[in-house]
Amino acid sequence: MGFFSRKSNDTPANPEMTELGREYAIARRHRDRKTINRITRQIGETGLSESDRTAFEQGRNAYDAIPPAYSKRRNRRR
Repeated sequence: MGFFSRKSNDTPANPEMTELGREYAIARRHRDRKTINRITRQIGETGLSESDRTAFEQGRNAYDAIPPAYSKRRNRRR
């Protein structure tokens, strides 16, 4: 491995929490309150450790880094 290796070691500690974070970000982007509330309730019941919280944030940030496919102001009349 060299100095300029592109491979990063950002593997999450808990892949389930990463997927839950990604699902939360998708629901937030699509304004799905039912799913957001379900995930929030699920997280509140389990209680998160620091590694779980980090994995959840990595999942959210990974999805939030993807730009929207279309503009929300498309085809609106003024």
